[in-house]
This record gives sequence, structure tokens and C-alpha cells, in this order.
Amino acid sequence: MEPIIYLVCHAEAEHNVTTDFSQRDPPLTLAGFQQASSLVDTFPEPSSIAIVLTSPLKRALATTIAGFSHILALDVVGNSREIRSAKLIIDRDLQESSDLPCDTGSERAVLEKLFPNVDFSMLGEHWFAKTSMYAADEDSVVLRASTFREKLWNIAESVRADQPSFSSQRAIVVVTHSAFMQYLSQDVDINLPKAGWQSFRIHKKQPNGEVVLSSI
Repeated sequence: MEPIIYLVCHAEAEHNVTTDFSQRDPPLTLAGFQQASSLVDTFPEPSSIAIVLTSPLKRALATTIAGFSHILALDVVGNSREIRSAKLIIDRDLQESSDLPCDTGSERAVLEKLFPNVDFSMLGEHWFAKTSMYAADEDSVVLRASTFREKLWNIAESVRADQPSFSSQRAIVVVTHSAFMQYLSQDVDINLPKAGWQSFRIHKKQPNGEVVLSSI
């Protein structure tokens, strides 16, 4: 059985409150941290999560760490004996769709300092540049969303293949941004609350084999 895909919107960030979109890569507010932290208790069946993919923007990363670190296999300092088996993947394809400063990511060195237990090796020096597939025009964002859905299909296939037949259904979490989520889900009406989520199935349309997400 294919894994359930959960699209998760990042929690409240500073620009969501101030409407100052000139601040580059703003962090979560205090309320945002509380929203993200509540995912620990409210997110359905966290033990089923195999992989968490997240945008590299600060607000998405902070939402991911606050909401899912209890199940992520991070390099956590301490003597915790919890079994943390979910893999974390940082994916620049999940960044927000506009080229405003608030939607432009930070340098890798900045992120490594803020999130020291996270592996950012997949990010290049200028990963945040809004060029090529990462430009803000409609065609580029549509292409990026389609490219990520293909990638997500392959990830889901690998999770399904690794899933024992007797185990419960596995899940994949995707933490991203409200505007890009519309392109990713191909649903212009999707409008999740901050730190909200929606579940989907992933499949290929016939006869062209396009990868699509269908809300459950």
C-alpha cells in the first residue's frame, strides 16, 4: 500500500503578523513555536512516519524540528533512549514560490548555526537564488511542483518497498508553504491553517503517467 502523504503548512512566522515582507527569511513567532510544538501531541500516528521532507526556510525548518524531532533520527545530544527512526530530508524544491525577501532563504552557514543537528549538505552555496526552476514566474513554479511530485513518487515507492507486509501503513510528511502548496497539490483552494495539515494519496494518472496528489 502506498504511504499516506501529509502536506503540512509551516507555523506562524513574523511576516505573517507584521505583513513586513521585506525581512529576509523571517523566523517563527512565539505563537508559531507553540503551534509547531503542538504537533507533537496532535499529529496523527507519528510512529507511522518514515520520512519528513521540509523546505529550507527558517519557518519551515523550525516547524519541523519543534513538531517532529521526537520521531526524527537526528544527531541529538543527550542520553535519550527513544527510538527515532524517521529520516529528515531538506529539499530546496519546497521553498515558497515568490521572490520576495521573506520567501528567500538564508545562507547555509546561517542555517547550520541555527539548526546544528540538521544535515544541510544537500544545499549548495547559493541554493536560495530565485533562478531557473526556482524563479517566481508561473511556469517555473509549476515545473518545480511537478518535479517534486515525481521525486515524491520515487520516495513513496521506496518506503512502500521497505514496508513489511504485516506492518501498519507508513506515512511521509512534507512541510512547505501555503502558496507553493497550491501548486504542489494542484488545488488552488487549499488553505491550511498555520501548522495545519491535510492527507493525500499519491498516484500516476493514465495514460500520460503524470504524478498527482489526491486528497483523502
